[in-house]
Amino acid sequence: MKAVNKAQLLASLEDRVEQHVQEAVRVFQNLDEEVLLKPAADGGWSIAQCLAHLNSYGDYYLPRLRAGFESQQEAAVAETYKGTWLGNQFIRMMAPETGRKKYKAAKIHLPKEATQGQAIVREFIRQQEELLLLLRQAHKADLDANKIPVSVLTWLRLKPGDVLQFVVAHNERHMLQAERNLPVPDVAV
Repeated sequence: MKAVNKAQLLASLEDRVEQHVQEAVRVFQNLDEEVLLKPAADGGWSIAQCLAHLNSYGDYYLPRLRAGFESQQEAAVAETYKGTWLGNQFIRMMAPETGRKKYKAAKIHLPKEATQGQAIVREFIRQQEELLLLLRQAHKADLDANKIPVSVLTWLRLKPGDVLQFVVAHNERHMLQAERNLPVPDVAV
């Protein structure tokens, strides 16, 4: 992996998360429960289930990122970040532009049948706002320190910088999946 400018990387991730928040507020927050809970036409997850799946990842990774950043002592922080080969593989697998293959969700992240779509959307928005705060905190943190266990393979650990990129890419992937479930507006002839 090639080293990248840390400030630019984090700014790019912040921009993407801001877009996720805006999209969730603009589109998902204003949908009726019926639309949020309706399974995909192909039998796949509903909008609420897509977001619940992302919430389960947030439940796992956000506290670990926060604890890792809070435990760091004030010290000189590198201006560049160099991710790992393994982290890059996880990121590329999830990024919508490079990860074309479908993956079966790990059992711990399978969304249950959703019954409260609006509550799931609110939690998703809250988690995205928390992720934004963590990204801002990351500017003063060592993105190489305090490796975080991967949720589905806890013996495997990734740098916080790789985890942040993975979480954002994974969010994009499933937001696109949720958007495919949006009702098609009627077109007047």
